[in-house]
Amino acid sequence: MSGRFEGQTAIVTGASRGIGLAIAQRLVADGARVAITARKPEALEEAVAQLGDRAIAVAGNAGDGDHQQEVIERVIGEWGRLDFLVNNTGINPAYGPLTELDLDAARKIMDVNVVAALSWVQRAHAAWMKENGGAIVNVASVAGKRPAPGIAFYGVSKAALIHLTEELAVELGPTIRVNAVAPAVVKTKFATALYEGREDEVSKAYPLKRLGVPDDIGSVVAFLLSNDAGWMTGQTLTIDGGVLLRGGV
Repeated sequence: MSGRFEGQTAIVTGASRGIGLAIAQRLVADGARVAITARKPEALEEAVAQLGDRAIAVAGNAGDGDHQQEVIERVIGEWGRLDFLVNNTGINPAYGPLTELDLDAARKIMDVNVVAALSWVQRAHAAWMKENGGAIVNVASVAGKRPAPGIAFYGVSKAALIHLTEELAVELGPTIRVNAVAPAVVKTKFATALYEGREDEVSKAYPLKRLGVPDDIGSVVAFLLSNDAGWMTGQTLTIDGGVLLRGGV
């Protein structure tokens, strides 16, 4: 690839597979050194084997402050800097109408999808970016831009993440840029229930007539982190094959 991130370092959360791994792969291909996180050590080991010697992995709960600090200290200890943060970790343990939503599940969704992202930003800011600058990308969803029946509270959390992105962009400029991406359905294990067994039917709603693949997201995240997006902050780029143009999610 371009080598545009040569000498720079990144943390990508939730990156043992799917969108997170594709983001890490693109950053490594563009010259970055990348630390990836996820809960399961075995899955992370497999991911690092794919990424090569520019990558390290630290297993842990993305919402745990001690884990966050461990990852950041390891990155700075090994590589001396932390240029980029990608908040990709997200959960959706509930399906159904809001009137029947278990409120403990709702709190967990907000804690992982929004509060943990803010915590990562706070720690990255204190450890490196406050004095040296950097770029941050939050992985949101089109469910945060349009009503999404069945996964409504997941959408609420992603709408909050989009607004958090805007607030952080205002507070952290001019030396730190903060943007987001909002994918539609991407063919990952996380989204399997949204298309499995009916991919052709689901794809018909998309003007581009296909669902997304993880690389579709990785390339846009890399763009937002790069100097090519140097005059962009507080923006959420929709990556959806055109489905929102037709009123879908």
